[in-house]
Amino acid sequence: MTDHDELADFRDSVRAFARKSFLEGYLERAQGAPYPRDTLMDLGRNGLLGLCVPEEQGGQGSDLQALGIACEEVSYADAACGYQVFANNVTADLLVKSASEEAVRRWLGPVIAGEAVCAIALTEPASGSDAQALSAKAVPVDGGWELSGEKTSITQGPDADLAIIVARQTDTGRISAFVVPMDSPGLSGQRFADPGFRPVGRGSIAMEGVFVPHSHQLGQGGEGFAMIMNEFDLTRTLIAFMVVGIAQRAIDLTIEHIKTRTSFGKPLSHYQGVTFPIAEHLTYLTAIRALATSTLEARSNARPHTVEAAMLKWWAPQVGFQAVQDCIVLHGHVGWSEEMPLQALLRDVSGFQIGDGTPQIQKLIIARSAIGREVMGR
Repeated sequence: MTDHDELADFRDSVRAFARKSFLEGYLERAQGAPYPRDTLMDLGRNGLLGLCVPEEQGGQGSDLQALGIACEEVSYADAACGYQVFANNVTADLLVKSASEEAVRRWLGPVIAGEAVCAIALTEPASGSDAQALSAKAVPVDGGWELSGEKTSITQGPDADLAIIVARQTDTGRISAFVVPMDSPGLSGQRFADPGFRPVGRGSIAMEGVFVPHSHQLGQGGEGFAMIMNEFDLTRTLIAFMVVGIAQRAIDLTIEHIKTRTSFGKPLSHYQGVTFPIAEHLTYLTAIRALATSTLEARSNARPHTVEAAMLKWWAPQVGFQAVQDCIVLHGHVGWSEEMPLQALLRDVSGFQIGDGTPQIQKLIIARSAIGREVMGR
């Protein structure tokens, strides 16, 4: 799906579906509803969870541009549903590229259909941004591996049916990734109390001798770290699209508000102090969307795009957060109410400033590329 008109038609289709299906229920879900498996199934029925999976494997055979559009348009309607699009497509991508036939046969269908909730488990209590400093262990045993250790800050972890868990092999010291059913013996979890993204949830995963067969190791032994790092270039770009969707909704709500709300006898839209911030944020969102589109194009054509993904990851959440915050102020006292979605949008967008790498780490990636790792002291 590379034709401009096809992508425009796809955007219109996803927008209509997402706003009809998810827009009205967003606020109720955002304020603490249980995990919305019904929305995940709905996304699966509409072909939005395996967009880049080849048709012969049950997917849509679309390209990354379509995935970016889906993340943006669904996130506009409901940020948690946008994350479901994000998580299941990323999981499907990893399965198709790196999993054995047995793992693909067991999990790809449920992931695409929205029958399986997926989590990526990399972060540990003592190693957040330092992804290589993993202490979770994969011990070789007959027929596979035994995993032990703890993962934390795992989005969708408390409700996941499967997780891609990254651990260090004790035999080689290399880092591998494993597809692990969450009902495996020896595996337990904990749910965190978060301000935003409440429906999808976040928590920790503890492993004590969790057996994983050889067939559920992704790639060849020791490829796990490089595999996940490469996927970060995709996830950081998709996060930018999600942020744009969330911020655009806040701006659209604000535009409608300033058209009808009067002050000193005139609609708020008559005042430049009100309209100029909206114009600025629309400019930023357009620039982010353009950079994200270009980054996906580079990935599709196997060109380097790590720096661009890092730029998007630190910049887009900052822009999105400020846009929603300014929209709250432009609404006045109404914007402070939990009866409107603005406070929920602010909480949801704030989490993207940390997840998938902090701004400091992204800026370090960019600086190393521009200046050179050898002259930066690390």
